[in-house]
Amino acid sequence: MAMEELIRKANTLVEALPYIRAFFDKTVVIKYGGAAMENDALKASFATDVTLLRFIGLRPVIVHGGGPQIGQLLTRLGKKSEFVDGVRVTDDETMEVVEMVLGGQINAEIVSLVGAAGGQAIGLTGKDAGGFLRVKRLFGPAGRDLGLVGTPERVDVSLLRTLTKDGFIPVVAPVGVDAQGITYNVNADTAAGAIAEALAAEKLILLTDVEGVLDDAKQLIHQMTEAEVRRAIADGTVKGGMIPKLECAVHAMERGVTAAHIIDGRVPHALLLEIFTDGGVGTKLVHAKA
Repeated sequence: MAMEELIRKANTLVEALPYIRAFFDKTVVIKYGGAAMENDALKASFATDVTLLRFIGLRPVIVHGGGPQIGQLLTRLGKKSEFVDGVRVTDDETMEVVEMVLGGQINAEIVSLVGAAGGQAIGLTGKDAGGFLRVKRLFGPAGRDLGLVGTPERVDVSLLRTLTKDGFIPVVAPVGVDAQGITYNVNADTAAGAIAEALAAEKLILLTDVEGVLDDAKQLIHQMTEAEVRRAIADGTVKGGMIPKLECAVHAMERGVTAAHIIDGRVPHALLLEIFTDGGVGTKLVHAKA
């Protein structure tokens, strides 16, 4: 290896040092989904990144999605998926598939990948520890019944705190329960935001399939305040599926999360590049300076 390449690698480590020091022992909640969950190389890269975060002193918590995989299994079972404003209508049969895919297949795979990378992960659903993700039924527009779809009402993070303190990486499937113990399907972004709020996390990181937030000229916006996010939504700069992600991130920041990041999960090692380099690779949401 050429000396120039070795020096470049050393400089990368030096650039990361202040961030490693600043974020040591801080909690980072990562919503994992999209292409990063479907490409084998990206899956391995993500597991390696999360394991590295743990070994250098951060406390990562993974909350994963699985919409495409749920849809695929429903199709194989001959059941048609129905959505209202992007939310899957979830009847009893669909809920069984949701639990099977999220709490079983996907959760177990992530735990295995982290283990292969040298980390210690523990798979959970919001039903564990007496239902640590407490939800209430979510209704659609004009009170439309969406079935077993829930929105977080309360999060008991004592189990998550214990696991991260002991060096484990919690991997959470977004399934919650209501006060009567009924199981609900929960949007993964929303669940990640609620968990980040309850943990007073240093960072909430949402992996997407786009670069981040783009301006009118389709150029990446590297940093935004909460007020700038609201303006971008109001004036139409931000459209479609990015709106709920930004609203989720701003909601979490208003309730104690230090910063939020929207990053492209299709980029290898996007997590490390966003957290430990000066420029980052996505859009960082920050509190406005007083």
